[in-house]
Order: sequence, then C-alpha cells, then structure tokens
Amino acid sequence: MKKVLVVDDSALVRKVLGEEISKFPDFSVVGSAIDPYDAREKIFQLHPDILTLDLEMPRMDGLSFLSKLMKFHPMPVVVVSSQAKEGSRAAMTALQLGAVGIVPKPGSQFSVPDVAHNLIHALRAAAAVTLDKLQSAVDDTNPEVPALQARLLKTTHKVIAIGASTGGTQAIEAVMRGMPADAPGTVIVQHMPPAFTGAFADRLNKICTMEVREARDFDDVTPGHALIAPGDKHMVLVKNGARYQVRIKEGPRVHFQRPSVDVLFQSVASNSGQNAIGVILTGMGSDGAKGLLSMHSNGAHTIAQDEKSCVIYGMPKEAVELGGVDEILPLTQIAGAILNKISSSQN
Repeated sequence: MKKVLVVDDSALVRKVLGEEISKFPDFSVVGSAIDPYDAREKIFQLHPDILTLDLEMPRMDGLSFLSKLMKFHPMPVVVVSSQAKEGSRAAMTALQLGAVGIVPKPGSQFSVPDVAHNLIHALRAAAAVTLDKLQSAVDDTNPEVPALQARLLKTTHKVIAIGASTGGTQAIEAVMRGMPADAPGTVIVQHMPPAFTGAFADRLNKICTMEVREARDFDDVTPGHALIAPGDKHMVLVKNGARYQVRIKEGPRVHFQRPSVDVLFQSVASNSGQNAIGVILTGMGSDGAKGLLSMHSNGAHTIAQDEKSCVIYGMPKEAVELGGVDEILPLTQIAGAILNKISSSQN
C-alpha cells in the first residue's frame, strides 16, 4: 500500500481528494498539508510515498516547492491543478521539473468521479515510477541534435506517429527537439486531460523547429507540422485523395484512455502502411502495443524506447513482447533513428 500526502490550501479539496483516494485499497492517505511549508514538515513526519500538489498556494507557490523538492528530497508528485489556461501552462512547467502527472481539479467542467478516475490512474503511474529514471527523463529533454537534422528531407508522403503516457511529455520533447523543420507530418498521442494538451503543444511549438499545435478536426498532416491529440478526444489518421488528414472523434475509452495510442496507431496502419514510422515511448499499461503491431504488420518501421531510459517500461515492453518492434533504442537516439530511416528510404 502506497502512502499519499495531499497538499492543497483548500480544505474542501483536501477532503474530497482524501475521500476519493481512500476508496482504493492500494493507497492510504496519511495526511494533508495546507501549503509547502506545512508539506515539508509532514513529509519528514509521515514519510509519504507520493504527493498530490496544488500549484496555487499561499507563502510559496507549487512550482517553487516542486523545484526544491525534486532537488533535495525527490519523490513522485501528481499535480492537481485548476483547468484555467494559466494553470495549465504552469502544469507543463511542473512536468519539466519532474511531476509524474497532471489531474484537473473538480469544478464546473470536471465532476468528482471524473477527477477521481484520472487521479487514481496518475497515482498508480506514480507508484510505478523509479526516481532515478524520472530524473534521467528530465535530463534527456536536451539531447544532442542528430547530424542528419541539417539535411533537407525530400519527402511529402511519410507520416510519423508517436504515442506516450507517464513520462511522455519529457520523452516527446526529447524526440521533437531532434526533428528538423521539414520533417514528415507527425501525429502524437500523449495521455493527458483536456485543457493541458493545448499548453503542451504551445510549449513544444516554442522550443522545436517544427510547427506544433493541438489538432483540429480535418487538419492536414503535412511536412514540418506536428499535431497533438486534444485531451478527452480520439485522433485518427485518414487519407483524402493524396493527402493525409486527422479526424477528432468521440468514442469510448480504449485501455481506459481517451485519446488512445492504439486508436491512432490502428488508423495509421490502415491508411499509411509502409509510409509510416511508429514510435512508442514511456508509459504504464499496454495502450499502443497492438496498434504498433498492426503498423509493423502493414510495413511501417517501428521503434520502442528502451527500458533504461523509460520512466515506466510498460507500453514499450508490451509492444516488444507482441513482436511489433523493429528497433529498441535509448530516448536520445530515437530522433536520429527516425531521420536515418527516412533518409535511407529516399536513396
């Protein structure tokens, strides 16, 4: 049983989160804290395994506390934030500092059951995290730029499909920072709640040479552009004449997820075949494994992140065990491998 400390300045939120977490036998709420100073004392008193952390608190904001915590007393942290735009941007920073996941607070758009579902999933992911791998994932967001990046990629028909979950924001950033401005059209699913995927895309757009944004229904998939599936929506690739487009859809959760990596990968397998490259990155569970196998079976080149560089070696492991992976690589080598494959296919 994992011990959880709830850190939030709202007594109501502390009560609601504590009650919801306590419904699950694999977690025990050992206490709560009203601000970072109180949390610091409770950490040393109660020795929790996981923290839930608000970002807007008195005396010290959550980001400052998270930065200090990961430096001096690292532990798995799940951010529980309001879904305001400013908060979502702060949540992206929290992920860069080492937070394991983001969960929206209960409010007008998110009911308590919805929040509880997302929170328990995030806590279980946090419980599976190895701290040294979490720190390595943060460090790996600044990979060396592959030498092939300077070479113009003369392709318009290739598609890159990427899927990730826990630890995936850092992993996707590491891959995307290694891609040139004219890289093939890229479609990405990162397990993330609504209101945060737009901020994630905005952050990538600022630091990558490709243009990155949250996908919209009927967006074209074109060289130099990467599309992030919006939270709580599935994204699929379709072919419209000679063009690739994405469709944004409702539908049931797949592997408890919406967006689902499997949903995207299956559509890429059906509509792009050997013109695709599939990449499965760190994450808990098996979402994407069957879809990557379908891509592999339809002639796509497939890559899985290796165990050592994964925050959680769940999704890549499942894909490897199904036999759907051509290459197993450290995170820092994946962008280069994608570019090498594209370059070799042009010769």
